[in-house]
Amino acid sequence: MSTPVSTIEISTVASEYRQILADIKTLEEMADALKQQMIREMDVRNTEELAAGEYTIRWQLYESRRLDSAKLKAEHKDLYAAYTKHTVSTRFSVA
Repeated sequence: MSTPVSTIEISTVASEYRQILADIKTLEEMADALKQQMIREMDVRNTEELAAGEYTIRWQLYESRRLDSAKLKAEHKDLYAAYTKHTVSTRFSVA
């Protein structure tokens, strides 16, 4: 069992954690900008697949089917309740 750290130390850890989250957000925004650049180029070339050196870039439509749980709940409450699974989880936040 480890010994508790001081409030100042945990504050430093929390600050570092928040900075890393901010850095991740910045990197995700940069990655999205690059993604949009590649998509625009594929649109210009009117293609869903592009060979670029060692990479194959794809931008394709696909279909999926998902259950509309809000509609099911509104129209068939008993059925919705019968197939609803209750879960418990934890949430961590640094505000």
